Amino acid sequence: MTQQAYLGLGANLADPEQQLQEALARLTRHEGIELLACSSFYRSRPLGPQDQDDFINAVCRISTSLSPLDLLDRLQAIEQAQGRQRSRPWGPRTLDIDLLFYADLVLHSERLTLPHPRIAERAFVLYPLRELLPDGCLPDGRRLDELEPAVRGQSIYPWPQPD
Repeated sequence: MTQQAYLGLGANLADPEQQLQEALARLTRHEGIELLACSSFYRSRPLGPQDQDDFINAVCRISTSLSPLDLLDRLQAIEQAQGRQRSRPWGPRTLDIDLLFYADLVLHSERLTLPHPRIAERAFVLYPLRELLPDGCLPDGRRLDELEPAVRGQSIYPWPQPD
């Protein structure tokens, strides 16, 4: 049985836009994952240490026959294939792929929490997610448009910026 899931992608090293494009291409090459839609790309300031470049972010919707943990393993394998190193929390990275939510599943395990616990705190997730779900809600029932005011002070811009 297939389920829909939403993924958050971000990068700020080694040509971040290309890193996201490559991650999307790798997703489509995996049996058990179908890319259904991808938001626009956005540029955002890091939420963690500020001594790093801005991030390029997007959200995509997939259909998958993989279990949540098998999907997480596949996402981490893509990160590794693209040179992901976990040198410090919220530090620079070639690629980060977060499993934001998987159908309406609520899960709290040692390896995975669904929905992602910080969706409501991140403009770089909420804005692209609203592109894909304009009238959407999180699996816990919170409306996306009601979450946006809390992140309006975060620096986020369409990428590339229009002239």
